[in-house]
Amino acid sequence: MSDFPRHNLTAILPCNDLDASEAFYNRLGFFQDAASKDAHDGYRMLSDGKGGDLHLTEAVEDWLVPGRNPFGLYLYTDTVDVLAEAMRDRIIEKEKRATHKPWGMYEFALSDPDETLVRVGWPSRLVAPDAPGQQ
Repeated sequence: MSDFPRHNLTAILPCNDLDASEAFYNRLGFFQDAASKDAHDGYRMLSDGKGGDLHLTEAVEDWLVPGRNPFGLYLYTDTVDVLAEAMRDRIIEKEKRATHKPWGMYEFALSDPDETLVRVGWPSRLVAPDAPGQQ
């Protein structure tokens, strides 16, 4: 990792249970680096090593109400099918796999431990038309 930050925007996601949330995002390929493990107990900085960053923070009590979480994340990745297979048990769509959507994305949707909507996808135009997904 470079000593110089790149220009980007990182979501700071409130969580009721940091351990459960971190385990969920680990399954999507996001991990803490050694430097961030020494950070504040109520805050975790995760990265996928490919330019994706996500910060988790302890939610204020009663802030995340079950069934009413307003937050959502979108992970753009060319490994949609690999992640769909790894997360099949968490996919909230009946197909339990990535599908081509009318809005031009090949994607699937998940719900994290706090019911944050997480969509994982890649533009349909970049997915081989004769393949079920990415190679």
